[in-house]
Formats: sequence, C-alpha cells, structure tokens
Amino acid sequence: MSATMNATLVYKGITDIYNEANVSGNGSVMGVLNIPPSLNKAINILMVGILFIIMISFGCTMEISKIKAHLFKPKGVSIALLAQFGIMPLTAFSLAKILHMEPIKAVTVLICGCCPGGSLSNILSLAMKGDMNLSFVMTTCSCIAALGLMPLLLYIYCQGFDGLEDVVPYVGIISALALTVVPCVIGMAINHYKPKYSPFIKKAGLCILIVAAVLVFSLSYFAIKDVVWLILTLDVLAVAALMPLIGFTLGYVMSMICRLSPKCSRTVSMETGCQNVQLCTTILKVAFSPQVIGPMFLFPLVYFTFQCTEALLLTLCFRCYRAFKPLAEDGDDVKQKGGEAAMMVPQITA
Repeated sequence: MSATMNATLVYKGITDIYNEANVSGNGSVMGVLNIPPSLNKAINILMVGILFIIMISFGCTMEISKIKAHLFKPKGVSIALLAQFGIMPLTAFSLAKILHMEPIKAVTVLICGCCPGGSLSNILSLAMKGDMNLSFVMTTCSCIAALGLMPLLLYIYCQGFDGLEDVVPYVGIISALALTVVPCVIGMAINHYKPKYSPFIKKAGLCILIVAAVLVFSLSYFAIKDVVWLILTLDVLAVAALMPLIGFTLGYVMSMICRLSPKCSRTVSMETGCQNVQLCTTILKVAFSPQVIGPMFLFPLVYFTFQCTEALLLTLCFRCYRAFKPLAEDGDDVKQKGGEAAMMVPQITA
C-alpha cells in the first residue's frame, strides 16, 4: 500500500512540474500530457522496430569464434564490463545528486547511465584504431549482462532518491532489454549458419532503419513540438555533456591502471562512454506513460549529440597525435613486416 502511495505521489509531483512549466502566458496548458493514443502507439511500435533492426543487424556482424576467443581470455572483457556498469551508473547518480535534479530527470539520467554500450562504440573504436574484436564482444556481452545488471543497478541507485524506490518499471525495462538480446542472438545465428544472408540483412536493415528513424523523429517532434524546449535546461545539458566525457576518460584511465594495451584501452574508453541510446529511448518511451515521462524521453538524443561531438573531438586529437608520433603498436607492425621481408630475401636469392 505504501509503495503504491509513493508511486502515486511521485507521478503527481512529476505531472505538477510539467503542468506548471507548460502554462503559457494566457494560462492555457500545452499538450505534453495529451499525446493522442494512436500517435503514441505508432511512435512506440516504430521505436521497438528500430531497436530490433539495429540489434539483428549488429548480430550479423558478430562471429562466434571471436566471442569464444575473448571469453577464454576474459581480462579485457571483464575490465570493460566493470567500467561500463561501474563508472557510468555511478557517474549518472553523482551528477543527478550534485545538480539536485527533479525525480523524472533523475530517473531518466539513471536509466541512461545503466544502459549497456551501443553499436556506435564499434565505429568509434575503429576510428581510434582500437581492438575491434574486443569492441564487438564487449557490446554483445554488455547487452546480455544488462538483463540482470541494469534492473539491479537501477534498484540500488534509486534508493538514493526519495520516492523513486518503487517507481521504476522493471518489467518494462527487462522486456526492452530482451528486445536487444534476442535479435542479436538471431543475427549471430544467421551469420554463423547462413553467412551468405548476412550482407543482405545488413543492407536491408539500414534502408528500413533510415525510413523508420525519419518517421519517429517527425512524429515525436509533432507530439511535443510546443514543449521540446523543456528538455533543454541547464542541468540536463550539463549531464548530457559531462557523462560521456567522464566515461571516455575514466574508461581509459581504468584500463591503463589494469595494464591493458593502449589499443585495448582506447576500445574500453569508447565502449564506456557510448551508451545504447536506442535502447534508452525505447525504455523511456515504452515503459513510461507520456503523462509521466513528458519530453524527457528525448534526453538520449541530447546525450547522443554530446557523445558524438566529444568522441569526434577525441578522435581528431588522437589522429593528429598519431600523425606526428606513430603509436608503439604501429612500430611493432613495421618491425614484424620488416622481419618477414628479411626472411624472404634468402629464398628469393636462392
């Protein structure tokens, strides 16, 4: 009974916050709480479909043999998982506390911080000359581990906020997480047993994804166009800017302390700072009602903007540094190729 009362009070407080914020100069209330049910359902279905397509396409890029290789030598994956589910949730909790965020904002930030790594990290790892095998395996393992760790971490960190202990929709979150694991496994099975279909699935998935993403963006903008400014507050922008930067930095520092190679450390850094914004957006939109979440379901897009900007700046700095000072592993590759060439000289002269 008390849990129900707590949830009701928090929901009422959240609604009051947005009702007060949405009152215009003439006293009318804007429609953040009045999204038509048909429009809300269409957005939910499209977002679930996008998440499914992304994960099945990602599964088609994975090779079971590479996963086994890293699982038999789990040091890199273990450190990466510890960074992902240790650094990011704690960072989200700390920032929400320091900035005294409102309940719904705090829940949104915590959900984003507890999400597993996203597929964008694989692209960034490639740009940073990281270990691509570790990157793919880490993304897959974090999605699977999130089934248990994400609800657990949310439960633990929500205890630090009054009234949020019993508000988080754990069933909806676990359902959304299943939408990442199941299609990913399906994609891996297709790539393993029917590899000739993988390129077609990835190309078709990309085309469908672009169309669906445009539709979701358009419908979402139409639904909250009058109140989209509510998400662009100073505390939300500060969290969206600081979270990925802290993740990138502490992920790299932690990897170097654990004596991973620079190549693997750069990979862990990208994996730590890059959250699965598609999953986060789906959870916020599907697991919460529009009356509760308001425009905050778009927070992952704000996070994504800062995440990409900061990652691109880091990549640019890394590339400039590499242009003037070749990396140690590059030198090792040159030596190895030189040694192979030297071994071939006697054979040619013979």
